[in-house]
Amino acid sequence: MTTARIMVVDDERALRETLAEHLSEIGYDVTAMETGAAALDEIASFEPHLILTDVQMPGLSGFELLSHLRTHRPDIPVIIFTGHVDVDGAIRAMRSGASDYLIKPLDLDETEEVIARCMVRVYKAIGAVAATDAAVLIRGETGTGKELVARAIHRSSPSAEAPFVGVNCAALPADLLESELFGHVRGAFTGAVGDRRGRFEAAAGGTLFLDEIGDTPLAFQAKLLRVLQEREFYPVGADRPRATDARIIAATHRSLDQMVQEGSFRQDLFFRLNVIEIPVPSLRERRSDIPLLVRFLLAKAAANAGVTPPVVPSEVMQHLGERDWPGNVRELENVVTRAVVMSRGLALTLRDVGGDASGPGVGDHTAPDEGFKLSEVRAQVESQYVQRVLVDADGNKSEAARRLGISRPTLNRIIREHRLVVP
Repeated sequence: MTTARIMVVDDERALRETLAEHLSEIGYDVTAMETGAAALDEIASFEPHLILTDVQMPGLSGFELLSHLRTHRPDIPVIIFTGHVDVDGAIRAMRSGASDYLIKPLDLDETEEVIARCMVRVYKAIGAVAATDAAVLIRGETGTGKELVARAIHRSSPSAEAPFVGVNCAALPADLLESELFGHVRGAFTGAVGDRRGRFEAAAGGTLFLDEIGDTPLAFQAKLLRVLQEREFYPVGADRPRATDARIIAATHRSLDQMVQEGSFRQDLFFRLNVIEIPVPSLRERRSDIPLLVRFLLAKAAANAGVTPPVVPSEVMQHLGERDWPGNVRELENVVTRAVVMSRGLALTLRDVGGDASGPGVGDHTAPDEGFKLSEVRAQVESQYVQRVLVDADGNKSEAARRLGISRPTLNRIIREHRLVVP
């Protein structure tokens, strides 16, 4: 699994070195730069997944560095450091395309939390890409969460209040795909008894997500190319075009590069769609995310089922972390959901998650193994209950603390100790 690479940019030596050392200790691959110019020189060779930069620096400022990255490397999310009295600076940072911001003097625990949230949610690019209106191509295996990435880009964009419309191109027959996306007019074909607007019109002002774009026929690809070039389309049977301002995000599990070489995908359309590419890694390539995902999915499944989240013993978590997950996050979610619904004990067993069937299974009321200490049960119950409340509160920590009857600092301590995911 590739270690996440972080670049720290700050002219203040003590802060730069302290932050770099701390991030290295918790598992990131870190490089530290003294100036924005030095950072730009190093980006091509280091290829950071995330950049943290101060605002006030000699020469190239943090905002100037951010502006350059948004133009030339929009795939790299940026977190800005700003002074504790510089509220306007924080607002400006977010409007300029920063993924998040931190107030100086930095709190290392808070910094770690913001980085983890940024890396888990966007992996490489969501926060940065959202600030642009460029076409995006998301690549990844089936089940990696490509639509979730597309929705996250939409939610973080200036068009977040406009519609997000998704289309699975592989699920539609070729003869219906054009009508589904462009709509049709009355009498366009047998059965067209009235006008029908398509998905492009439905996504007006918002985002149109074309999943499995690699499964579309060449004839349709030519028409889609025209829409991207001219920003207009013809409903089936219409003699006048209609304009569209929908942003296009496409996704595929196929190798479009190879399809272009084989002649089954148009090269000009590929270039139009692939303005910004976001690779979504398979779950086996990011095993360190599995405990975070399990806790989040467990809380979500338990909330939906109206039950208290069961404890996940260390051997069960280890088993989940070692599986290959060919179905990726979708498969993991199915396993966790099924385990929550079917489990009858305080703790999940290996059998509950499809592991070793020799242990207590579904329907068993056997207590946890003798070696499973009460303190561990309490800790995991606390962890999973707090995670559930965070999910219910939509990530609002103040609201979550109120529901839990604890202070915000206490909640932050629990989040840090259990490495919980704040939605």
